[in-house]
Amino acid sequence: MGRLEYNSSRPPIEVDDETLAHVKIVIGTKLRRQESFMMTWLPDAKSNAGRITIWMHPSIPLIMAFDASTMPSIEPKRIERMMELLNARGELVLDQLV
Repeated sequence: MGRLEYNSSRPPIEVDDETLAHVKIVIGTKLRRQESFMMTWLPDAKSNAGRITIWMHPSIPLIMAFDASTMPSIEPKRIERMMELLNARGELVLDQLV
């Protein structure tokens, strides 16, 4: 299980390595273009929090840590679909990407 840390203000978001590898490309593409967007996920079951949404911006620190030392294979169609969904609604919903 990989981890995505954003602005170091909360515990990391846990995402499986395969999904995180795809999310890394999507987020990297948007932020490289200086395009901000929202990202939403459901926290783990231990948390009392409901759905969480953050504003992704190029100036805010972002760390992606993978458990495996080798990168999972990338499926171009999955990247395309993720970008289509993100561009259509302005929001990347992590729990819908698994």
